[in-house]
Amino acid sequence: MASMHSTICFLSLFLALHFFSPSLAKISTSSDAICNSTPYPFFCQSILPNNQSSTIYDYARFSIRHSLETTSHFLSLVNSYLTLPNGLSQPTIRALKDCQSLLGLNMDFLSTTIQSIDSTDTLQSSQADDTHTLLSAIMTNHQTCSDGLQATTPPSSIQNNFLSPFDDGNKLYSVSLALFKHGYVPKTRKGRWLAERESLFSKYGHLGLKMSSQHQKIYESLSGRKLWQTSGGGQVKVNNMVVVSKHGSGNFTTISDAVAAAPTNTAANQGYFMIYVVGGVYEEYVSIAQNKQYLMMVGDGINKTVITGNHSVADGWTTYSSPTFAVVGPGFVAINITIQNTAGAIKQQAVALLNNADLSTFYNCSIKGYQDTLLTHSMRQFYSHCDIYGTVDFIFGNAAVVFQNCNVYPRLPMQGQFNTITAQGRTDINQNTGTSIQNCTIIAAPDLAADNGKTQTYLGRPWQLYSRTVYMQSFMDSLINPAGWAVWSGTFALDTLYYAEYNNRGPGSSTTNRVTWPGYHVISATDAVNFTVSNFISGDHWLPATGVLYTSGLM
Repeated sequence: MASMHSTICFLSLFLALHFFSPSLAKISTSSDAICNSTPYPFFCQSILPNNQSSTIYDYARFSIRHSLETTSHFLSLVNSYLTLPNGLSQPTIRALKDCQSLLGLNMDFLSTTIQSIDSTDTLQSSQADDTHTLLSAIMTNHQTCSDGLQATTPPSSIQNNFLSPFDDGNKLYSVSLALFKHGYVPKTRKGRWLAERESLFSKYGHLGLKMSSQHQKIYESLSGRKLWQTSGGGQVKVNNMVVVSKHGSGNFTTISDAVAAAPTNTAANQGYFMIYVVGGVYEEYVSIAQNKQYLMMVGDGINKTVITGNHSVADGWTTYSSPTFAVVGPGFVAINITIQNTAGAIKQQAVALLNNADLSTFYNCSIKGYQDTLLTHSMRQFYSHCDIYGTVDFIFGNAAVVFQNCNVYPRLPMQGQFNTITAQGRTDINQNTGTSIQNCTIIAAPDLAADNGKTQTYLGRPWQLYSRTVYMQSFMDSLINPAGWAVWSGTFALDTLYYAEYNNRGPGSSTTNRVTWPGYHVISATDAVNFTVSNFISGDHWLPATGVLYTSGLM
């Protein structure tokens, strides 16, 4: 028995270290050995078939199919509670509706994943990246649902009924993600050197706008200018356009009506449905559903086209249901718009923008709030030349997201509070998520500047166990506390998080007195390149079509 045990342990270690090798991944082995490469070996062994040897691909497919069945059960459970005639508090109903939406997304994501891998042991790099993103988002959606139910007040029996099965569901999704990653995802891509990035930038950095002559005339007559200076010969394809004007001079008077009129389930190669929003203040809550794909929303400029709301947790909304603007439909692009939540610091969590949209882009936008301003919830996202205002955890979530050339403005919080710019929510070591802040400027908003340094401001704190945030090539003013980073609670996540700084500048950028946590790093260019647009969000594959200015690698 001792000899057999040693053999199994050696095989388990060997597989765990070498699963990235396609040839080894094709070897049939027991579920016990496979499970040792996951975060939950014993749970993994309890769900996988243990009476036969299979490849990691077989086990991944089995686990993901099981995940789909489990998610369907969770969704049915949520739906059954929502059909109860009475007895549920409004916060509980809102939390359940959040779960209904999030679990519905998970059903779609798992079905898509199964279609991708059901009959193949190999995926192209881009397909593997897409699927890795979906499986990472499934865990995030599940966590948000669970957190929302646990936060409802007053406490209800629903919390107890969901707690144990949801914990097992989280483990199942984690196992599925681990098996997929070890079987299908190639090793980390290498970064490009500057000359190649500059060539790409000069080719795609500024693109023209391709639309019909009639639409072009409408746009130019209303805006008095073109979207971008054109160079490089590329074009952004627009297949249709509508105009929103609250004064009645366009096709619609509300943004929501224009979104409702957009086509559904369009493909990237069909071009954008463009919604041009004439300058004005639009007091409405905008939601762009999953089937509203490849929308481009263009305003007249920051503080000219303004979308505003004031929902907050203090007024009975969940954090997830509080945003002024929420987008799920992939391929979304926003340009020249202000999105704000005016609830104020006193109303606690109050989201201005919630972004669940894969391959989404915000360019020259202003996102204003206080606590929890910008929820970069999941998927792959890019923000360029944006202004972001807030107080506590005001850039938070678990997307794979890059902020480039943005202005970050910490504001004055409530008395007794301190500012934390980021609260990244990575819950699993195999998720491909994190927050990358590159060549941004971090300075105090006017109200915080007038506070004369009494309020402490930190780069971030670890909301979840594997929180991952990188600041690189950015300007940090003196408002940043010398320690740089704040704790969440005691020693939670200090040895599992990944916080890094690279080549920043300004009086707040010195790393001399930074925290000494095991998970904090001052990194070199070799590591920093992993968090660039090209490597971290595969931006070279999808950003050129948006026409938005970006830099592929390090600057």
